[in-house]
Amino acid sequence: MATERFPSGSASIVGAYESPRRKAPGIHPYQIHSEVIAGALADAGLTLNDVDGFATAASFPSEAGWQLNAVEIAEYVGINPSWVCSTDIGGAAPLSHVGNAVAAIQAGLCNTVVISYASSGRSWPLNASDFNTGQTGPGEFEVPYGVSTISAYALATTRYMHQYGLKPEQLAEIAVQARRYAHMNPQAMYRDLITIDDVLSSPMISTPLHKLDCCVVSDSGGAIVVTSKARAQDTHRGGPCVLGFGEAISHGQMNQMRDMTTTVAEHSGRRAFQTAGLTPDDIRVAQIYDSFTITVALSLEALGFVPKGEVGNFISGGGISPGGRLRINTDGGGLSSNHAGRRGMFAIIEAVRQLRGESPGLQLRSPELCLVNGTGGWLSATATLILGGK
Repeated sequence: MATERFPSGSASIVGAYESPRRKAPGIHPYQIHSEVIAGALADAGLTLNDVDGFATAASFPSEAGWQLNAVEIAEYVGINPSWVCSTDIGGAAPLSHVGNAVAAIQAGLCNTVVISYASSGRSWPLNASDFNTGQTGPGEFEVPYGVSTISAYALATTRYMHQYGLKPEQLAEIAVQARRYAHMNPQAMYRDLITIDDVLSSPMISTPLHKLDCCVVSDSGGAIVVTSKARAQDTHRGGPCVLGFGEAISHGQMNQMRDMTTTVAEHSGRRAFQTAGLTPDDIRVAQIYDSFTITVALSLEALGFVPKGEVGNFISGGGISPGGRLRINTDGGGLSSNHAGRRGMFAIIEAVRQLRGESPGLQLRSPELCLVNGTGGWLSATATLILGGK
């Protein structure tokens, strides 16, 4: 019943801006917040005075956040919201913020929401431990052994390969295709084309994941503006409607993951499709969180684009290539364009650009729909959006 009450199509994303920064030594994340919020509002033809809702997640050290991080950033930027959201489910948080903003606007709690993200993930000058390193609770069974983000994802990769026969070269193809898209994007951090052999010969970081199976580490930021569909008509350019939304959480530590061969995108994706009245067959372009190549592989199946256990053949058969059945991460994604920490924001921005016809990378011909999927933590949380129409 809850999914039936999501106000599909009632709100639009009317402003979007991605920071061109990829390396920003000496630049505080709050300055990047200020820059991207100003850019998104200018894109929408609005000002700070029009904003009465604000959402962000900034709890990582490189985001300069701590308790009350949303309060600090709003104060720095000069936003005085009547509605605020600081839900933190990792890289999926910006998508969650969109769904929450749509519901808040529908409920009359606010009219125009700015959602922003910024991080100096590459240049942060202070020592910062990996997240999820608390030595109490479930962490006591993993932290003493030195588990890290990449070793956790490598564990899931190993299990999937064992259970379904996914080959390293099929996984490497995801990185190869990401670089093909990035090659067309002048804003991408890495644009030189790579081969499967390049991926497999790059240094092994955590077996079986090589360096080029892992996302880039950049500084950057982005912001979007969400308002009601009625008010969108009075903005500078309008933008796509939020047609579908779903979110789901699973586990904090890998020792609590029920099934390492899938993610809870099974649930968030199903809810997004239900609220939009669509199916995976209706989607031809998607922005899918790509912290690692395995993140993409598991998400494609969990979202219903590929039958269980068949993602390897789908990828090696050109399914995600620029001419394939499902074009993904058309700006080059986190594997090649940028990944400052919570890639979900940039996935949303690229979806908006695709639907507006202004992707800096491969621009498809008049796409009507775009799915966005975010993943947070150690495959711990997901959120899914379906955007389209005006």
